[in-house]
Amino acid sequence: MVRVMTWNIHGAVGRNPRFDLERVVGLVQRHRPDIVALQEIDSRRAREAHIDDPFKVLQESLGNHGIGAKTVTTADGEYGQALISRWPMANTEIHDLTFPEREPRRAICSDIQTPAGPLRVIATHLGLSFRERHSQAVALLKMLGNLRTATVALGDFNDWLWAGSVRRSLGRVLPGYTNHRTFPSLCPLFHLDRVYLWPRAALVASHTDPEARKISDHLPVIGDIRL
Repeated sequence: MVRVMTWNIHGAVGRNPRFDLERVVGLVQRHRPDIVALQEIDSRRAREAHIDDPFKVLQESLGNHGIGAKTVTTADGEYGQALISRWPMANTEIHDLTFPEREPRRAICSDIQTPAGPLRVIATHLGLSFRERHSQAVALLKMLGNLRTATVALGDFNDWLWAGSVRRSLGRVLPGYTNHRTFPSLCPLFHLDRVYLWPRAALVASHTDPEARKISDHLPVIGDIRL
């Protein structure tokens, strides 16, 4: 069994509001994921807590292997996402999904050799506008191509609506997916964060963690996969 997890950590700023990366690490470690995708990692606030590189801290705390995709770089620091794995990552690429005149967006794609077999993993954080997400969903489908090995997509897909939704697009190719309300964390209404999987039967179970509402405005999604 392989456990995957995705979580938008809101810059590690909770309801306090203060930066606290230890709470993020503690909650993730409690679920013991083998592979975790984290969004909204922000070193700009991290420096308030005298942490220069939260990307590095998260990778060293949560897995043996990882890569960050930094979408915004300023004089104050960096902002982006990361994919972290217990096992080695191969053929890793960062794809640019940026839509014109919108916030930069990326997708991390990597082949992970798990003890149960190979797993292709895509981690992403899609945009806020409908046209933007549609364009990014099309790009993800091109990245997926013809599936020959088990594949999982993790992330905050910002998928607010059913009509023309990312779920309808990705679900045709990755038909196994979670269906948890994750945002806003205090009173979850929207299924923004998901795990998508092919083949469908490989997704054995999934859950979220309401304790995360103290730490972020999103709840995490945890999925168990049988390869």
